[in-house]
Amino acid sequence: MAVVSAEIPKGKLVIRNIGLLLSGNLQTPILAADTIVSVDGIITAVGKQQDCDIDAADRLVDAKGTTVSPGLIDSHVHPVFGDWTPRQSQIGWIDSFLHGGITTMISAGEVHLPGRPTDIVGLKALAITAQRAFSAFRPGGVKVIAGAPVVEKEMTEEDFRDLAAAGVSMLGEIGLGGVKTAPEAKKMVGWARAHGLQSTIHTGGPSIPGSGLIDADVVLEADPDVIGHINGGHTALPLDQVRCLCERCRRAVEIVHNGNELAALHAVRTTIGLGQAERIILGTDSPAGSGVQPLGILRLLAFLSSIGDVPTEQAFCFATGNTARARRLNCGLVEPGRAADFVILDRAQHSAGRDLLDSIRKGDLPGIGMVIIDGLIRIGRSRNTPPATVLPEIVKQ
Repeated sequence: MAVVSAEIPKGKLVIRNIGLLLSGNLQTPILAADTIVSVDGIITAVGKQQDCDIDAADRLVDAKGTTVSPGLIDSHVHPVFGDWTPRQSQIGWIDSFLHGGITTMISAGEVHLPGRPTDIVGLKALAITAQRAFSAFRPGGVKVIAGAPVVEKEMTEEDFRDLAAAGVSMLGEIGLGGVKTAPEAKKMVGWARAHGLQSTIHTGGPSIPGSGLIDADVVLEADPDVIGHINGGHTALPLDQVRCLCERCRRAVEIVHNGNELAALHAVRTTIGLGQAERIILGTDSPAGSGVQPLGILRLLAFLSSIGDVPTEQAFCFATGNTARARRLNCGLVEPGRAADFVILDRAQHSAGRDLLDSIRKGDLPGIGMVIIDGLIRIGRSRNTPPATVLPEIVKQ
């Protein structure tokens, strides 16, 4: 397991000779650029090499004509402490996600902690501790946005004020604790929104002991910021309810790997049909009973591109810029001022696809050649993806 503290990134990074640059922005998913420059972890220039200041680079990467994407964001994970998950008795799972191109992950609640406290003092303490711990510790360099309390009926508005003041920025999935009815959920969402905390609601059937069914009526009345795993975690709502949520709610529509694939396609097609593709975000909802899925986001990209007929460059936006905007993150887009988080990838060796986009459109996973977080090279060739046809080269580090 790679252990990395949350150090302040320093120095100048240049990535040149990019063959295809994915922006993360649905409006312009492909950029006419071959060079990226970042300083101290922040993108400063994107364009043609002759128009960028590439001199005096501390780190120089030759992409060798391969593809660069913003770092992938997993909108829905359940961390505990460090890089350990008791749900699957596994150490190093977050570092393994790094090898799947994940540079940022969002906690939907630290629910798998053995003996997780449900009293108000305890749940607040756990949320603040998780927020503090993952702010100071990045497994493999991955940014884990954690500290997501699972709300209980006994909470008051003062508790939300306390959490916000302590630096907690979001709630865990509403519905995993004692709050399950529409009036209760609406009250909690309102208090959270009043104090700047983002809310996510569980949808579908129960997933862990203590959780319960959350149907479309509850979600619509509660009006959370994110419709958590609209395709079920694991059991989805009936398709008419999935459609209802897409049509009548204007919040983020989260599709997860550990959900119902038919419901996922229905939600994506409905939301795109409404002209609201910017609402679609992606997560894995792991670790879970089905395991740890380091390549879960890549598999969703291939699934939506090949079976869902979503243009691959747009599918990448679901896992990058869309999620960044929905989650209020300064990453996920290749533009000046954003965090220098990138995945360098290429079509897998011997894929039937003629290039990266075509190979994913045909259902193949790409090969990852490098992952960069905050302008720092975290890994070279991925140990988890199929080998890339062409690998980038570190010219200077």
